[in-house]
Formats: sequence, structure tokens, C-alpha cells
Amino acid sequence: MFTTYKTLLILLVLSVIVVSCRDKDNDYSAYFGGEVQNPRTDYVILSKGNNVIDTIPLDKNNRFFVKFDSLTPGLYTFRHEPEYQYVYFEKNDSLLVSLNADDFDQSIVFSGRGDRKNNFLMELYLMNEADRNDSYRIYEYDYNKFIAEINRSYAAREAFYKKNKEKIDWSDEFDFYAQNRLKFSQYTKKEYYPYLHTWRTGNTASLPKGYYNHRSTIDYNNPKLLHFSPFLRYLNAMLTNMSNFKGQRSSNIEESSLNDNIEKLHIADSVFTDENIKNDILDNIAFAYLLENQSTQNNKKFIDHYIKLSTNKNKENEIMRLAASIKNLEEGNALPQVTLVDKDNKPYNLANAKGKETVIFFWTTCAPSHYNQANEKVSGLKKQFPDVNFIAVNVDEMSDWVSAVKNLTCKDIIHLRASDFNLVRKKWAVNQLNRTILLNADGTIKNGFTNLTDESFAENLK
Repeated sequence: MFTTYKTLLILLVLSVIVVSCRDKDNDYSAYFGGEVQNPRTDYVILSKGNNVIDTIPLDKNNRFFVKFDSLTPGLYTFRHEPEYQYVYFEKNDSLLVSLNADDFDQSIVFSGRGDRKNNFLMELYLMNEADRNDSYRIYEYDYNKFIAEINRSYAAREAFYKKNKEKIDWSDEFDFYAQNRLKFSQYTKKEYYPYLHTWRTGNTASLPKGYYNHRSTIDYNNPKLLHFSPFLRYLNAMLTNMSNFKGQRSSNIEESSLNDNIEKLHIADSVFTDENIKNDILDNIAFAYLLENQSTQNNKKFIDHYIKLSTNKNKENEIMRLAASIKNLEEGNALPQVTLVDKDNKPYNLANAKGKETVIFFWTTCAPSHYNQANEKVSGLKKQFPDVNFIAVNVDEMSDWVSAVKNLTCKDIIHLRASDFNLVRKKWAVNQLNRTILLNADGTIKNGFTNLTDESFAENLK
């Protein structure tokens, strides 16, 4: 294992020299390494699309380094749970990344062969994020003021893009992602505007002819866009915008959500002609909806439409599995069994909590503000409901979660960890930290889908 970051740099330089001596036409080797400060897990995952290329362990100094004998040029993601970012490899690139898990995106710096284009991509990402965070109020503007504002911010980022493209002289393949990161940020705002303007002001936005011309410029069936987050964010905005105007309106929120999401399925079916891409998009829509809505009747209506449109009939279909898991979590059912361990890493049986109502909530050391909020909420609830059990389930993979518990003010919580979070995710349909499960005194489910941090949560315990 390597003991200093300088060692990684030396190895990187040597790798470039060695590669230069080979037959470059047939050599697709590449190197990837780096250092993670304040790591959350003891590994980094490199993926392309949904396919994991390698799980790379951190050494005792929180560094990693790996050589790939053959790595296809293109866009990859590197993940250090729960965060991820993109990295682009040209042929024979040798890249090091330095990051701090406490400030993931802001801290990322690349070095080595291929560093300049990757540092540009990160800078453009941060510019887009800052612009997105500053754009909250623009959707209340009238059309002329709105379009002037988004064009002004786009021009600044476009100038940054053009300057770097000329200076770095990157490939056309890389330019595809650089251009689309820039454009989809603009397109997403245009899709948000009509329905957010109406929602916030109560007035229908007056849009000129040709407002949606950008839609015809997008190759929706390009597989390179399928796992590209700027495109997926745009697609969500577009589907929401279109479904808002096509879906059946209802005064019932759940009914409106059902109608809107069924409409999204049908819009996606008409937009995407590539079968595999269409199935993936339908899965994305279904996944988001099923986690929002836990009405068995509505879920069945939604799934019926999903089955008609999706050609994915695989028995391992994640959507069908999620729908089945949600059905298993209906009121009165027994909570499906999963393995939980206590602070001493000993198995804990939830049957031990029987005899009292029990609240199960989830946390991770990666989101301290969320857990502090939950901890404060439980402190207050314990005074109101001293006979209720509160179980905090940690979802981290590393076992040092116990040290975080020692600093908490509320001591009346049973602290456990999910030894296999994937099993918890599948059996309990847990895909967000805000999820809370409430059990009756006999261990059956009282409410499988509630939220501890909601203002009205205490009503569940009365």
C-alpha cells in the first residue's frame, strides 16, 4: 500500500512514461487513484452507467490507486457513499482525485494526465449549482424578466465553456458532455417556469410561440444521456411540466399525483423509442412515485399502467419488487424480518421491543444535521410519550457509527445498525432518511410510511 500522496504522484508520472513507450494504437490502459479526507466508507466505487467497474479499497492513509489494463474512453462516476461525481477518461489518462468527504463537491481537485478537462467539468458543475440555488425567485418573474435573467446567467457560463474549450482543446466526445451540462441547465429552467410560475403567483405564464423549440433539438434516445444527471433533471422537469397541463386535475392530492404520474408514463412512452432506454425511464418514474405514495389502491392503478407500457418482464424487476414490499408494509401486517445489530455488534430482535409502541427511524453519519434534528425531536417526544420505544437504525457500512452516538443529548434511544442495508432497503422499502416506521405494541405495523420530523408526527402516538 502507498504511504504518501507524493508516492501516488510519482507512480502516476512513471505510468505516463511507461504508456508512452508502448504501442499506443492498441493500448487502452489507464490509472485512477487519489486521497479521501474524512472518509465515510473504506472504499471508492468506479462505475459506468449502472455497471460497477471496480470497488477500490482505501489504504490505512485513506488513499487508493488502481491500474486498468483496458478502460474504454468515456464518462464514468466515482462514488464515495453517499456522494458521487463524474470523471472523464480519454485513452491512457492517468488521474488522481483529492477530496474531502465533509465537503465533497467543493473539495474535488484532479491532477495528472486528463486533469484539466475534469477540473473544468467540476467548475462548470459548481457554477450551475450556484446558479440553480440563486434561481429560486426567478420563477415568479413575468416572462420578459425571466427570460432576460436566465439568458444573462447562461451567457456567463457559456463564455466560461468557450474559453476552456479553446484553451484545453478537448475531444468531441468530451465536448458532448460539456455542452449538454451547459444546455440542460438552461432547458430545465424553461421547463420549470410555466408550472412554478402558476403555482407561486396564481397566474398563468404568457409564453411566446416557439418557447419549447429546445425539445426538438434533444436526442432523447441517445444512450449516452441515460445516466447523465443534467439530462435526468431536465427530463423530470419536462415530464412534470407536460403532465401538469395534460393530467386530470383533482382536489384530492393523492388522486392528482396518481393522474400526473400515469400521464408521465404515457408521455415517456411516446418520447422514447429505444426499448431499453424507455424501460429505464419508466422505472425511474415508477420508483419515484411508489416511494411518494403508499395507497394500495392507487399503487395498483399505477402499476397496471406501468405493466402495459414497460417491456421489462424480468422476475427480478425492481419496480414490481418495490410494489410488493410496499404492500407487505400495510397496516396490521408483521414487519418483515431483517438483521439489526446493537452497539456491541450483537443481533437485536425487534420482538424485544414488544409491549410498547415503537418508532423506527433511520440516520447516517453522512447527514449529521438530519440526525441532530431527529435527536431533538425524540427528546421532546419522550417527555410526552415516555412509554414509547424509539429505535434509531444507522445505515452506514462502517462500524465506527457508535462513536457518533456518544455525543448525542438524548439517551433514551435504542441504537442499532442495519448489518445489510440493501436488505432493509428491499424489505422495508427504505430509500430516504426521512422515512419512519411506527409499530403497535404487539409488533404489527401501525404506519409503515410516516416521517418523524413532520410537525404533526405526534398525532400518530395519541
